[in-house]
Amino acid sequence: MGLFQKKTALEREWERLEKQETRFLSLRAAKQETRLNRILEEKVPEKLQDTLNTAFAKAFSLIFEKGTSVIEKTYNREEMEKNFLVNEYTADLKKDYKSLRTFSRNAGKAEAKNLFLTGASGVGMGLLGIGLPDIPLFTGILLKSIYEIAMNYGYEYESEEERYWILLLIQGAVSYGERMLQIDKEVNLYMSSRVCPAEYSKEKMIHETAMCLSGEILYMKFLQGIPVVGAVGGAYDAVYLKRVAEYAELKYRRRFYQDKYGGRIS
Repeated sequence: MGLFQKKTALEREWERLEKQETRFLSLRAAKQETRLNRILEEKVPEKLQDTLNTAFAKAFSLIFEKGTSVIEKTYNREEMEKNFLVNEYTADLKKDYKSLRTFSRNAGKAEAKNLFLTGASGVGMGLLGIGLPDIPLFTGILLKSIYEIAMNYGYEYESEEERYWILLLIQGAVSYGERMLQIDKEVNLYMSSRVCPAEYSKEKMIHETAMCLSGEILYMKFLQGIPVVGAVGGAYDAVYLKRVAEYAELKYRRRFYQDKYGGRIS
């Protein structure tokens, strides 16, 4: 490229994406324990972590086995697939900022609806002191959000390979430091390989993802189980959903740009 040659819209979008990814990773270089977490640490029962692990694992297994069709009733999959094809054709034709950003804007609209949904349900259950029973609903909305992001970028989510990637995205979003950087590399590697690792086990992957989520959300779920004040803990459902959806959107966008227009995998 010449010294004064103007960058294309696609080149600028790649730069924008990489800056957003870098920012997301840097903000999670280390976990910062809040004062509230330190207060709750002494009050949380020792067995609650294991109980949460089991609840999340059961929720993922149940939804993957029988719940995807139920989730799909909450949105018009056929319409979303048609919209993607129209957006893809427009982007291929124009390759300008507006057409390229249509995908992320649509994903953002879906995310906003899911944030409202999970926030309202979490606060409502927290007011009633319902913590653990909220896990299946929270997990369902979490997967719904990722499914909608996937469709906005033209990807399916039912195959074993895609479920592996989705679980990896969730793990990455709620991890920190070196652990997150390692998962991020695995996420990027999948974009080129499209296969599960040789040592992959669905049950083990679900268990690891459940542990990541339960470890991150432990204190808030304990707080959510206390009537009235549990609304504070329930509100954090939206915080964690936003984090997962943000990371997933960045990675689906990178994958889409790479598949359609070529590009680098950091």
